Amino acid sequence: MIKNIIFDIGNVLADFCWREHIRRFGYEQEIAERLGEAMMLSTIWPEVDRGVWTREELLAGFVANAPELETEIRTVFSDLSTLVKERSGSAAWIRSLKAEGYGVYYLSNFSKRVEEEAAGELSFLQEMDGGILSYTVRLIKPDPAIYQMLLERYRLSAEESVFLDDSADNVEAARNLGMHGILVESQEQAMHALQKLLRS
Repeated sequence: MIKNIIFDIGNVLADFCWREHIRRFGYEQEIAERLGEAMMLSTIWPEVDRGVWTREELLAGFVANAPELETEIRTVFSDLSTLVKERSGSAAWIRSLKAEGYGVYYLSNFSKRVEEEAAGELSFLQEMDGGILSYTVRLIKPDPAIYQMLLERYRLSAEESVFLDDSADNVEAARNLGMHGILVESQEQAMHALQKLLRS
């Protein structure tokens, strides 16, 4: 019997709007795509969420990916307030699950800066029973340790929990620990998949 529902945030409860964020600074498609590859889509970006590297270390990593775009990279990284946008149905979805008696938690690779600068796009966090943002523990999914930490912190049983994430690797890591898992392709699809699981 499922008692706990654990959500990722990016592309589950809020959209990761990196293209829109970059274009906000006036950069057109070609430059925006190159900036995305050097920054948000690069192997450096997970370190933003891990919370170990300093701001200058992160910038150095991004600039090394595209030295000719250093000025643009520094501009885009100067303000992350538009990097995520809350999905319109997220808070209501959380409230409905809680009204049905489920514990609702979050487990997300997420940076301190985005949490602080885009706080207005994360209203659903106030509806939840708790959770872990990766930067607070300096671990990122799919490391099993961060899942285990959530289970232990809130005394949750893996077998009584379902985890929703847009990354197949992250969902598989949860399943390997005994949780149910739902790969999120859209909010509507995830809602249907969750209801089907809860009713089974």
